[in-house]
Amino acid sequence: MSVTPTPLANQLLIALPALADSNFARSVALICQHDADGAMGLVVNRPSEYTLGEVFGQMGLEGGDPSLRSQIVLAGGPVHPERGFVLHDGGSQWDSTLAITERLFLTTSRDILEAMARGDGPDNAIVALGCAGWGSGQLEQELTENDWLTAPADAELLFELPLDARWQAAAGRIGVDFAYLADYSGHA
Repeated sequence: MSVTPTPLANQLLIALPALADSNFARSVALICQHDADGAMGLVVNRPSEYTLGEVFGQMGLEGGDPSLRSQIVLAGGPVHPERGFVLHDGGSQWDSTLAITERLFLTTSRDILEAMARGDGPDNAIVALGCAGWGSGQLEQELTENDWLTAPADAELLFELPLDARWQAAAGRIGVDFAYLADYSGHA
C-alpha cells in the first residue's frame, strides 16, 4: 500500500497551556489526515469512561485477555463520539483502514475489534471514541494563533507512555517544558 503524505499527517498537536477550549485543554492529538478540505485527528491522552471490555460487551464480542479488556478507551475528540477509531501498527487487512504512515494505521471497521477480542489483532493498538476535526484552513489558523505546538509522532508516546504523561512528554520531544511557561506554572 502506498502512502501519500499530507502536510501534518503523523504529527502531534500539543495544546499550549493557554488553549481554553475544554475539548482540547492540555491535550495531545495525532493528525491522521490533513488536506485542502481540513484535518482529522485523535486525542491520544484523554481517557473516556469506558474500558475495552465494556466496548466489547456493547458490541456483543466475547474474548480478549484481561489486560486487553481492562485497557482504557480514549475520548478521541468531540466529533462522532459514538464512533470507534482504532489507531494501530501492523498490516492493513481490515475493511476500513487509513494508512497514516507505512507503519501506523487508523481503522474504523468492526473487524479489527473482532480480531482483537480473538487475540488476532495488531501488536499495538489504542481504541478511541470520537475524533477531532478541523475545517478547511481552520487548523492552519489555530497554528498561527499559537494554540498548538507540533512534534513528530512516535510509537512510544502513542502506545507505551501513561496517558497523564503524554502532554508533557510530547512537548519535551521538541525541547519545551511547560513548567517554565507562565500560563501553566502560574508565575512569571
